Amino acid sequence: MPHQGEILQEAIKNSGISITRIVDSLGITRPTIYRKFKEETLDYVFVKRVGDIIGHDFSNDFTSLQHSTLPFVTQTVSVTPLQSVTSRNSVLQQPDTDSAKQLMALQAKYIALLEAYNELLLKVYGPR
Repeated sequence: MPHQGEILQEAIKNSGISITRIVDSLGITRPTIYRKFKEETLDYVFVKRVGDIIGHDFSNDFTSLQHSTLPFVTQTVSVTPLQSVTSRNSVLQQPDTDSAKQLMALQAKYIALLEAYNELLLKVYGPR
């Protein structure tokens, strides 16, 4: 896999747009962008924003852009050719339902953890 930081640096250099202008547009500092140049993989959103500023499409430069997703809600979706648009919509809605269920389960676990923590605080420090 190509070193994405170096690809980004080269594209910026070839664009002729100054680093100062790019960091001002991104709202970051110069040291931050120089650190990004040293990273092997970069955040998809960051690369997209830089591409918009310099007018460059990085999708041809990177073999795979890493999208920012939460690992516990990542779903693999296989799209199969379908006959009608209606059945295709129902197939595409299935992963959303699974993700929503996963998020609800995580929320329930988080609430249970908070309640257990509150009980522990009451045992240790007593009621106020």
